[in-house]
Amino acid sequence: MNGKKILFVSSELVPYLPENQVSLMSYETPRMVNSNGGQIRIFMPRYGNINERRHQLHEVIRLSGMNLVINDMDMPLIIKVASIPKERIQVYFIDNEEYFKRKATFTDANGNLFSDNDERAIFFAKGVVETVKKLNWSPDIIHVHGWMASLLPLYLRNYYADEPLFADSKIVTSVYDKGYEGELDGEMKKKIAFDGISEESIASLSTPDYNNLLKVAVDYSDAIILASEEVSDELKNHIESLSKPVLPYVSLQEAEEAYTNFYNTEVLK
Repeated sequence: MNGKKILFVSSELVPYLPENQVSLMSYETPRMVNSNGGQIRIFMPRYGNINERRHQLHEVIRLSGMNLVINDMDMPLIIKVASIPKERIQVYFIDNEEYFKRKATFTDANGNLFSDNDERAIFFAKGVVETVKKLNWSPDIIHVHGWMASLLPLYLRNYYADEPLFADSKIVTSVYDKGYEGELDGEMKKKIAFDGISEESIASLSTPDYNNLLKVAVDYSDAIILASEEVSDELKNHIESLSKPVLPYVSLQEAEEAYTNFYNTEVLK
């Protein structure tokens, strides 16, 4: 991975959020690349339950200040950064008062999905791309972890299709069994179509459940990693129908060698 640039875009990341399969692999994968001589950038949402003082987040004024249009509304983009001290890894946080101030990640105190999770996902995808454009950093690989990040492949291949910075970037999506129960907002497809993305290309989002959202992510990815030992048959069958490179599930102990080999031989070939 020496010198290769890899952009990691994740829903969750330790140490900023509790450890689970997504947040742990979102930390371990960039750490592996970093230790093997790759250049990395990590992006995640700045949820309100992340302790800014403890983790020493601070706003980057030169990257903030842009408005992103979400379903015909102007939403200010704020960028914050922090470092994971023991790894010397910098993390960029996508923030907005309306979408990410509340003191929770995806659900309210009763366990109900936030009604605007679909808009938060659109904002996150656009915010990542616009910030990487400001950094003028052209990644060789873009690796997506977690459902809140899963609109990124769609937006890169459609809304940002003519952006030269990403012309040669390969997209990898890690598919986890950990998603969400129920469905996102029923108008999600229309909100994405507002950005000029054809409704035909996101037909599955007529029912915006976890499996259908991940189907859209893998449809617009160049390669797929099965990051959980158990993935639904529905998703597995869809992935198998695509004839794209797939890395089967490997344990954390095997991941460094397997992921590095997959990046080098299947993704960057």
